[in-house]
Amino acid sequence: MSDATTPAPNTSNTPDTPVVAGTAVVGTSIVEGAATAKRKPMPAWMKSKKIQPIISLMLLIAVWWGVTSAGLINSLYLPGPKAVWDAFIEANSCRPASAGSSRIVCGEQQYFLWQHLVVSLERIGIGMALGIAVGVLVGFILAEIGWLNRIILPYINFIRALPPLGYIGLLIVWFGIGDTTKIWLLFLAAFPPIVLATVDGINGVNRDRVNSALSLGASRPKAFLFVVFPSALPSIMNGIRLAVGFAWTTVVAAELNNGIPGIGALAYLSGTELNTPLTIACIFVIGIAALLLDWLILGITHLVTPWVGKE
Repeated sequence: MSDATTPAPNTSNTPDTPVVAGTAVVGTSIVEGAATAKRKPMPAWMKSKKIQPIISLMLLIAVWWGVTSAGLINSLYLPGPKAVWDAFIEANSCRPASAGSSRIVCGEQQYFLWQHLVVSLERIGIGMALGIAVGVLVGFILAEIGWLNRIILPYINFIRALPPLGYIGLLIVWFGIGDTTKIWLLFLAAFPPIVLATVDGINGVNRDRVNSALSLGASRPKAFLFVVFPSALPSIMNGIRLAVGFAWTTVVAAELNNGIPGIGALAYLSGTELNTPLTIACIFVIGIAALLLDWLILGITHLVTPWVGKE
């Protein structure tokens, strides 16, 4: 019998799939391969968590320098990085009062910039110390006495919600324009968050721990000292961290009246005198000091509460 009905084998190199479809698949694979070949892994030094913020800062300064050098913004509104740096150096050094003058002027407003910063830190330190001492004590009392909590806590929330400029005039009437008013203002900025954090910390203590300590023969003062206080300490430290931030942001308002020496007052006065480079230099100093204070509080928190996150 003849084999004429059997299909002849396909001896060509053409695949069974249509030519067009095959071309699309091959083209796609070529494009994907080229794209993959072009992708290069990021260098290891660019992935470093310490290097990335430095790169970001350098890019910001480069953009800032480029914008100001091109004259896109009037130097009165945004001076260049060099002008700000020169203002910072000038505020920390002595110089002739004017060209050819024999009278020497040191710093700004008769104080070096670092002296302005130190005085502001001293004011915040006193206000924070009072805020921590009174705030923690009041917080413990309100957490233990329910009816007093319901009466007093709304007023503390009311003070917390008020902007500092809302009552600085009243403080000036009561205490004058000296440092007493400034310390009171910083105290009032720090006091409410510490009270609220202390109350939340104590209310969040596991009562089974307290009852276990009491059942094992511990007195109430010992149970408070060794169980309640350590359990509430992380919340208290978070409240202190928030309070430091509130107090530091209040420093400009606190030093608006008779605030020299003071970094907030220097920033305000240099702005009113259209000394924009010095104003921006003060802003940088205030911001860096705030970051360092926050880093310090975080370090103290990890030191006094090493068990957090390990339970």
